[in-house]
Amino acid sequence: MALDPESQRLIDLMAAADRPAWNTLTPKAARELYLSLRAGAQGPLPAGVKVVDRTIPGPAGELPVRLYRPASQAADTGLAGLVYAHGGGWVFGNLDSHDVLCAQLALEAGIAVVAIDYRLAPEARFPAAFDDVVAGLKWVAANGPSVGIDPTRLAIGGDSAGGNLAAAVAIWARDNGGPRLRLQLLAYPVTDAVARTESYRRYEDGYGLNAATMEWFFDHYAPDKATRGDWRVSPLRAASLDGLPPALVITAGYDPLRDEGRAYAYRLQQEGTLADLVEFGGMLHGFLSSPMLLHAARRGTSLAAAALREALVQRAQ
Repeated sequence: MALDPESQRLIDLMAAADRPAWNTLTPKAARELYLSLRAGAQGPLPAGVKVVDRTIPGPAGELPVRLYRPASQAADTGLAGLVYAHGGGWVFGNLDSHDVLCAQLALEAGIAVVAIDYRLAPEARFPAAFDDVVAGLKWVAANGPSVGIDPTRLAIGGDSAGGNLAAAVAIWARDNGGPRLRLQLLAYPVTDAVARTESYRRYEDGYGLNAATMEWFFDHYAPDKATRGDWRVSPLRAASLDGLPPALVITAGYDPLRDEGRAYAYRLQQEGTLADLVEFGGMLHGFLSSPMLLHAARRGTSLAAAALREALVQRAQ
């Protein structure tokens, strides 16, 4: 498997910048550094998308969300909807860090996207982020028509830690009378907080996300190691993955999380769920949110948007 030249260039740029490793920083400093890098990596918001910020009721008070929809669609048109959880190791990231990705998905798929600004660790540890995404999904299912969303055509999605949350919330929806989801979009998801796969060892360091940073994330989000086998932290360890919505699982070839993303897709398939696994062999973890730096980010976003459009629009007609 060859490393994409653009990935190698990104690695070289990171090395030249000589920024401190995430796991050497405080969460506050890590958040500030992460956000300072996002504008150059994701670029400007695409034209033709209407964006609205609001709050909804959450488990700990008002929960900020951001709604995206194609500007060409009337506000009262009931569009299919994607509830989206951003990545960032449960420690950093927010509505701004994945703004362009969410907007592009809405535009290309012709749907509404509701991004959830869930609480971050260590100030709010497990299960706070999970509970917030559940609350976001429940709110959209109950109140979708008030914001131009058809609650019968919903998907859940996220990347990295957000992919973890999306996978876990899909299990919750199956087991707790939640809305019938038509797709789970899981980009390089964390699926097992207990085991460490071969890709962890192979890409332990030098490829962006490293093993030490993942441990730092886990220590902030789920410091009690006894909780890490809980399916809400490790969806791969759920008793059953039967009866879940169809899935698109996207992995990156040079990513410590590659193997657990593969394992989740394979287990979904084995237990009767329609699951597509697409691996971008030359890419690094987190590539989808850097379209100004990586052509594969644009291609991956278009792939995800096509899957959303098929599941939520074309198959729903």
